Amino acid sequence: MTVRPKPLLSGCAVVALMLSGAMLSGPAFAQLAAPVAQPSASGDASARQAASGQVAVPSGTVASYQPDVIQNAVPAGDQSAARGGGDPAGPPPARRDKDEAPPPPSEFEDFASTVVGKPLRRFGADLLVPEARDFTAPPTTTVPADYRLNPGDQLLIGLTGSVQAADLRLTVDNEGRIFVPRVGAILVGGVRYGDLHATIERQVSRQYRSFTLDVTVARLHGVTVYVTGFARQPGAYTVGSLSTLVNAVLAAGGPAAGGSFRSIQLRRGGRLLSDFDLYDLLLKGDKSGDKVLQNGDVIYVAPAGEQVAVIGSVNHEAIFEVGPGETVQDAILYAGGVSTVADGTRLMVLDSLGTERQAWEQLSAADAATRKARRGDVIRVLSNAGIARPIQQQSVLVTISGEVARPGRYYFQPGTRLADVVAQAGGLTEQAFPYASVITRESVKRQQRQSFDNAIRDMEFLLTAQPITSANRAQLVQPQNLTLVRSIVDQLRQREPTGRLVFDLPVTAAALPADLIVENNDTIYVPPRPVTVGVFGAVPTQASFAYRGGATVRDYLTSAGGVQKLGDRGEIFVVRANGTVLSKGALRARALPGDLIFVPIDADRGEFWARLRDITGSLFGGVVAAASVSALVQ
Repeated sequence: MTVRPKPLLSGCAVVALMLSGAMLSGPAFAQLAAPVAQPSASGDASARQAASGQVAVPSGTVASYQPDVIQNAVPAGDQSAARGGGDPAGPPPARRDKDEAPPPPSEFEDFASTVVGKPLRRFGADLLVPEARDFTAPPTTTVPADYRLNPGDQLLIGLTGSVQAADLRLTVDNEGRIFVPRVGAILVGGVRYGDLHATIERQVSRQYRSFTLDVTVARLHGVTVYVTGFARQPGAYTVGSLSTLVNAVLAAGGPAAGGSFRSIQLRRGGRLLSDFDLYDLLLKGDKSGDKVLQNGDVIYVAPAGEQVAVIGSVNHEAIFEVGPGETVQDAILYAGGVSTVADGTRLMVLDSLGTERQAWEQLSAADAATRKARRGDVIRVLSNAGIARPIQQQSVLVTISGEVARPGRYYFQPGTRLADVVAQAGGLTEQAFPYASVITRESVKRQQRQSFDNAIRDMEFLLTAQPITSANRAQLVQPQNLTLVRSIVDQLRQREPTGRLVFDLPVTAAALPADLIVENNDTIYVPPRPVTVGVFGAVPTQASFAYRGGATVRDYLTSAGGVQKLGDRGEIFVVRANGTVLSKGALRARALPGDLIFVPIDADRGEFWARLRDITGSLFGGVVAAASVSALVQ
């Protein structure tokens, strides 16, 4: 029997191809499968079926590339905080209650206040009141590049590219490390913030290529410092990692009553790092010595040095701490220098402790620059304000208007006469009526105001006491009478003196008083000649009547219809155009242009009005009192 080897060889070939197909990738195997799977023309159906079953290839799928993903290690409860970021400045320093009382004055503050007669505080004390003590680093503070990371600081890391991480929040442990998943531990404690990106990028690049790193500080843990010496509340304070020496000192309440504003020392590792002068910050805005704090720093507030008081015409009256060798002029500069109205030629110095002299010592400006400021000195800068100068030293501005050729404002030398002012204004016009000229002066107005106020106070007292001293008390204590008293006093207080100078010129005068010396801010008004005479008060027809030469006051009253029944014939008065008042015998007097004739009401209608007339008559003069009563009744 002849053996045919063909099927066996064919089977071996199939097995070999299947083994090689298992070692090849899907695409390579597919290239070899097609020719093997084709049936032979001479093979039988069973052979074709077997071969077809042996070379069947399962369908293969090509998987896409997926980068590594680092999951956020922050617990689920902290995810919102991680997304929202945090306060990079860290915890604020312990701050005292704003209801806390300000620090009490020191012994020298009390003593200096007694010497100068007014409260005087130490310069910088206003920083120590609770509502002003907010020198913490704000939440939006940018972390400086030279900040060195500390344990407890939190970093926010983002990665894109071959490795991805979003909002990866990591905290620096006590050994100064952070642990990045799939990368490992990275030492960042003590690393400058400006070098942090390069430090982390260098470690991540050991595991991955083609990535982008973003790293920021999410929150600073804060540092613990020790405030010692003459602080108001010495102790250990936890402050923000970006806080400075000033932040910590003010968190401790600032220097105590015996503490210095001029010497605040910062020590680190036993070495003096800075001796800060708060005056540099307060007076010059210089913070160069205000160092950023680190964990374990010690701040020492030195005892206060020699102190002096600066008062008077300076920009900031206070008690100042002076250093060795500093002069009186230096102390004045600490007070902001002299004010605008100060006497810059001299000042006064008092040795309040009586170590050398007990009287005020006068110094010139040159002496103040060389004289050493001594403990307990009271320095007074004199003022030029409120000092009346001789007329010959006053600058003169005069305003002249009305019937002059050139009205306006003119400057004159001290001692200028009124005639020179009129000449400068071009002289009087033909229509000028010098008899009725109105000249007002500020110094006269002030005198009138003082006298008027005194008279008002006396009248108020007498009117208020009237119900007690009167026989008819029951009637006078009525509420309406008391209300009327207050109304009268209030209306009189609202009246303002004019400061007018009254001259007894003849009605035919053709010029103003020539020899009158003008003062600063004098005003001169020359009116035109009036053509009317006014009649007012208790008359049927109140009006201004055309002036008639030779007519008397009685004639004008007749023109107005005579005196009414309520009028007081005995108190009729006339106000002349020059400001004078004619009362007794006014009816028979000849009327002048511009006269105002007034008929008051009868003030004898009731005891209250009689007493009011008597009181005002004794204080202001009978004529003015009658006019006031009439105006109030109407």
